[in-house]
Amino acid sequence: MATAAAVMLLARTSLADHYVVPSGSMEPTVQVGDRILVDKRAFGVRLPVVDSYVLPTAEPKPGDVVVLSSPENENTLLKRVVAGPGDVVTVKDGRITLNGQEAPVTHEPGGNYEELGDARHPLRLGYGGPDFGPARVPDGHWLVMGDNRGNSHDGRMFGFVARDAIRGRAVRVFVRDGHFTWKSL
Repeated sequence: MATAAAVMLLARTSLADHYVVPSGSMEPTVQVGDRILVDKRAFGVRLPVVDSYVLPTAEPKPGDVVVLSSPENENTLLKRVVAGPGDVVTVKDGRITLNGQEAPVTHEPGGNYEELGDARHPLRLGYGGPDFGPARVPDGHWLVMGDNRGNSHDGRMFGFVARDAIRGRAVRVFVRDGHFTWKSL
């Protein structure tokens, strides 16, 4: 029994985990109550009890949806990476300018879509929340924001997030409204 518990602990801290979305900060991409599959290996290897990567393998990039530990209170958060180390970022009316280039936002039937890095995702602007920057992201840090820009407590309020606070990449919604689904993030 102790061996099985140890294997489960190792798997949940180092390989994969799930997360239940508690707020609307990432709407319309994910909904309150969605169950999200998290790839804990996406950015490296972490060991149980060690609160840092022992073997980093990749860096989060703009467009990634990540699970992280809040720098304010260590609550678990789900946010989108919008800028990484060395990037100069400005947010005005919820729209992102990264290194002098505004992230494209298209208005289509059904809503707005933003392109960040390789990701094209739905975006809720309306009131875009507080403006931010221009600011250069420090080494070893990232700026994260919600896709529901006017209803997201994010990096515009709590600042840049250290690499070790990022727990993994959210890859799929696997339950929505109590039903199995397999929606890529």
